[in-house]
Amino acid sequence: MEMKKLAIVGAGISGLIACKYTLSKGFHPIVFEAQCGIGGVWSKTIETTKLQTPKGLYQFSDFPWPSSVTDDFPIHDQVFDYIQAYALHFGLLDHIKFNQKVVGIEYEGASEAEMQSWSLWGGTSEPFSPTRKWKVHVQDTRTLSTEIYEVDFVILCLGRFSGVPNIPEFPPNKGPEAFHGEVIHSMEYAAMEYESAAKFVKGKRVTVVGFQKSALDIAMECATANGVENPCTVLYRTEHWTVPDYLPWGVSLAYLYLSRFSELLVHKPGEGFLLSLLATMLSPVRWGFSKFVESDIKRRLPLAKFGMVPKQSFLEQINACLVSTIPEKFYDKVEEGSIRLKKAPSFSFCRNGFLIDGNEDSPLETDLVILATGFRGDKKLKDIFVSQTFRDCIYGTSKAAVPLYRECIHPRIPQLAAIGFSESVSNLYTSEIRCRWLAELLDGKFKLPSIKEMEKDAEKWDEYWKRYSGGYYRRSCIAAIHIWYNDQLCTDMGWNPTRKKGLFAELFEPYGPLDYAPSS
Repeated sequence: MEMKKLAIVGAGISGLIACKYTLSKGFHPIVFEAQCGIGGVWSKTIETTKLQTPKGLYQFSDFPWPSSVTDDFPIHDQVFDYIQAYALHFGLLDHIKFNQKVVGIEYEGASEAEMQSWSLWGGTSEPFSPTRKWKVHVQDTRTLSTEIYEVDFVILCLGRFSGVPNIPEFPPNKGPEAFHGEVIHSMEYAAMEYESAAKFVKGKRVTVVGFQKSALDIAMECATANGVENPCTVLYRTEHWTVPDYLPWGVSLAYLYLSRFSELLVHKPGEGFLLSLLATMLSPVRWGFSKFVESDIKRRLPLAKFGMVPKQSFLEQINACLVSTIPEKFYDKVEEGSIRLKKAPSFSFCRNGFLIDGNEDSPLETDLVILATGFRGDKKLKDIFVSQTFRDCIYGTSKAAVPLYRECIHPRIPQLAAIGFSESVSNLYTSEIRCRWLAELLDGKFKLPSIKEMEKDAEKWDEYWKRYSGGYYRRSCIAAIHIWYNDQLCTDMGWNPTRKKGLFAELFEPYGPLDYAPSS
């Protein structure tokens, strides 16, 4: 039997795991990586970046952290070394083509009219076809020469936090072109050598736009470089809950949001009447958990003093995967004046800086603007397709989450999966079980339901995100119902979804990667 050839796009965490598990099933994966090394976002970060998730949640189920890493939130070098060690241990580097950028993928062997008539994924619900293939257009980033590979299946591991920066839109002549200083994205700052980055901001009035983790890390670096003489301004639209650690009032956050009991408190996609009734009855407990965490944050951080108490609940933020750890001594820098916090529901550029809410009388003057405004993972996913039909399919509509079944398979795009697009509290943990699910699918252990059934399932998840994530539903965050999601994958694969020993442990102990460790 001919060995099936798979194209894996990206050698970040998801790509490495996909390579490992497809190899274990006897397939022939080819990993295309545009950069010269593995690791994705961890290959080059801001100097002070640390892991956002406790390392116990951010680990491979069959490859533990080395005993030398003792900090619960390892620094970026330690994270990268851990990923590198994983790739070496499982012999993955031999399957990666570096400096090879996939510029387009093209499906051949079926007309659009034929595909629209299918009731099953790929027409047969099979992951492979003897006659239909993907053509993968690859450009060598050094020579700019191109080559086309023909493969049986494509796994997109593009990542959400790199590549295509999210640049806010402004009215004509009110954007960066109106500003006489310099404007860069945090991606460009992170790409600098650490010494060069420090020199770049030294002696300048820097404004960082955004209030997620990268924005706070950059602000801290600017404050360290310039002190109160040239304070760094953090310009933000919305206050967000940031946590000093994962131990509110000494209780692990995992017990409050990563256990089966915690998931009984929320309505879940596809739940039955009894679970729905229970979630409604337990809603006061859900509210209490959120207030419990919020009270600890307000106790430990001077949010009220600086007008930084968010209007949304902590529950809404964790459901949108917007919880980040605050850099150590961040508010000390605010107290001393080396960091200034400025709320701007609306802003635009002017010659010398920013106009806040259109106020031309008192512009916010600055020399350098760093846009820590995130990335357009959905655009990166869309643009890799040659077919406009597939582009429209994968993007969906801006009024709904990207419609992926099990957050991996688009019902109307055959012989293709996307891993790592939907977010969670620990993307490594989530990507691993998805890759294992995908490997079992490719190996014929189970079949997908009909296209209509998959689309209905995706609609239920979309309703869930709109209910709990608010305006951030496009992030497709499964953080607060991770076990419910994993249960579905386990059931598909024929695994027992209950992984703990004993009813009490099953109900109240947090779930993590080691609960899904392969049996020895």
